[in-house]
Amino acid sequence: MINTKVSYVLAKGIVERIGVDDAILRYYYNNKEEYREVTPVKDHNEAIKKILDNLIHPERGVIEDFEEIEAIGHRVVHGGEKFAESVLIDNEVIEQINYCSRFAPLHNPHNLKGIYVCKKLLPDKPQVAVFDTAFHQQMPPYAYIYAIPYIFYQELGIRRYGFHGTSHYYVAKKSAQIIGKDWKELKIITCHLGNGASITAVAKGVSVDTSMGFTPLEGLVMGTRCGDIDPAVVLYIMEQKALSIQDTDNLLNKLAGLKGLSQISNDMREIIKGIGEGNKLAELAFEVYCYRIKKYIGAYAASMGGVDILVFTAGIGENCWEVREKCCSGLDFMGITIDAELNKKNSTIISKGKVKVMVVPTNEELVIAQETERIINASFKK
Repeated sequence: MINTKVSYVLAKGIVERIGVDDAILRYYYNNKEEYREVTPVKDHNEAIKKILDNLIHPERGVIEDFEEIEAIGHRVVHGGEKFAESVLIDNEVIEQINYCSRFAPLHNPHNLKGIYVCKKLLPDKPQVAVFDTAFHQQMPPYAYIYAIPYIFYQELGIRRYGFHGTSHYYVAKKSAQIIGKDWKELKIITCHLGNGASITAVAKGVSVDTSMGFTPLEGLVMGTRCGDIDPAVVLYIMEQKALSIQDTDNLLNKLAGLKGLSQISNDMREIIKGIGEGNKLAELAFEVYCYRIKKYIGAYAASMGGVDILVFTAGIGENCWEVREKCCSGLDFMGITIDAELNKKNSTIISKGKVKVMVVPTNEELVIAQETERIINASFKK
């Protein structure tokens, strides 16, 4: 729960392991004081109810009653081509989110569960959907169309959609604010590097290209995802190993990436530790990971005709100086030069060249709250 007028977190909660008897409730309030409870949680209805109960708890609560809640914002992973911005949720929107579940079967159905539960528990509160794909909906056709028969786009909607849009939007705009510039006058490359990772080219406030595609599998090497790969490799492995579609999907999404290359872990901290211990596969995984990022930085600078700001964000981007150093090495010709000491300190501005290289913590929850407030004001307070 975020007070958007002054932008600080009143409280936040998460329930892990929904559907089992030893689910974990974590609730943070009063400047990150944590309440933790291991308790049976059979479904999303119970999970959200437990969070709501904590919001009005006599000792841990941050509001007196639910009447203080004016609206509810939801992150929805896939909005397809239907949604280029956040929207007030009604039955038609729910229907479209459900339709887009065919593109994001692991995400949209769970997003819908949250919407349904809030509709049941807080029926008089308006709800807003904020889509991960929305920020990328202004990409030009030549950036989002795949070179396969066009009919597959017309009939099946196969195209590049992109993800992490809320994060890319936030850090691109925030980075420009930090240096006192209007982001609509800049060329910005944003690197969201977590277990999932993507890069976006933002020109004059618009996403003009992004590394993730039809699904979050395309693009960078990630924690457990392979990223860009020759499609024939997939067919060859399926044939040689007699893999089913489900087996292959599991291989590419859960067994590849840093985990598959290093044979150690999908966690970059473990990869760095392995390098220090002389593990050659850990070193290879690190090199491949950073090289892919570096290639995309060069490609997106070329596509925009230059770059003014390069931003690193998310878990690895914000905390791993080794990755940032490696990705930017040799890019002095582009005006990208890292200051080693500032980089190791995770400073906000870590460059000494023409291009501002920055570390900007992402804040998707704040964007969702602000978007919810904006949509509600536009819908009900005209």
